[in-house]
Amino acid sequence: MYFADTTYRKGGYAKDPQVVWFGGRYLLYYSVPTGKDSTGADHWGIGIAESRDLTNWQKVTIIPPVAEYERKGFCAPGALVRDGKVHLFYQTYGNGKNDAICHAVSSDGIHFDRNPTNPIFHPAISDWSCGRAIDAEVFFFKNQYFLYFATRDPAYKIQQLGVAVAPVTTNFNREDWKQVATDGPLLKPELAWEGECIEAPSIIQRGNELIMFYAGAYNNWPQQVGIARSKDGLLWERIQNEPFLKSGLPGSWNSSESGHPHIFKTPTGKTYLFFQGNNDKGKTWFLSNHEVTWKKNIPVLQAN
Repeated sequence: MYFADTTYRKGGYAKDPQVVWFGGRYLLYYSVPTGKDSTGADHWGIGIAESRDLTNWQKVTIIPPVAEYERKGFCAPGALVRDGKVHLFYQTYGNGKNDAICHAVSSDGIHFDRNPTNPIFHPAISDWSCGRAIDAEVFFFKNQYFLYFATRDPAYKIQQLGVAVAPVTTNFNREDWKQVATDGPLLKPELAWEGECIEAPSIIQRGNELIMFYAGAYNNWPQQVGIARSKDGLLWERIQNEPFLKSGLPGSWNSSESGHPHIFKTPTGKTYLFFQGNNDKGKTWFLSNHEVTWKKNIPVLQAN
């Protein structure tokens, strides 16, 4: 797999992959710059592509902004299927410390109705969070929904992870989400390769444990993918101290980074790790995947 949207940038550009199986095909949601704002900064949106084989993808559309809170941009989609509908979780963009998580729902996976309580979540301002929330990952575990997110510290320098929970009966409205583990981040950058950033958590359940794939370091530092595990969704430990998925060798398509992971389980039970990469420090971005197998619930990366 090697996919990018060429509508707005001829070299190709797509970031932040998220995949669901819905309506008899795979749907890929991704971030894409759709133009420039008045300051010359990128204006971000969310694109949709579809596939029958997880390798060949065809762009379907760009989700248009419809709300005032999306005016400056929106991106970093997370998605899940519940009761025959696709629920999309995404962040506002361009608002600095005020960026927050939003929610929308679709019966066809293409056209989305916004949650009237948007934005549905941002963390409390604390000694470890400035109140910003990005990179939402919503996962059902132990009869409740966990909303994992990335946030910056008050100095707006260090990126780290937090979590909120909602009951099984939730419509994902703002009033249902309660931030937990508020005394500090779930994971913060501690290893040399993680730099000043841990973001983009992606979760899969294996037995009674959750396995998290996360991005370490900011874009092109290089960003690479790490793994951690938890028995309760709150206390996390790294499975290894080295990146699970590294940036590519010099000259390869992903030599600048392999980042922003998404772990996806197919209807047949196979798992694939989707990720973004480039070799030109972010002038272009492409999406790819690797199959992941398991050995005693520890992920093993399969070479393409």
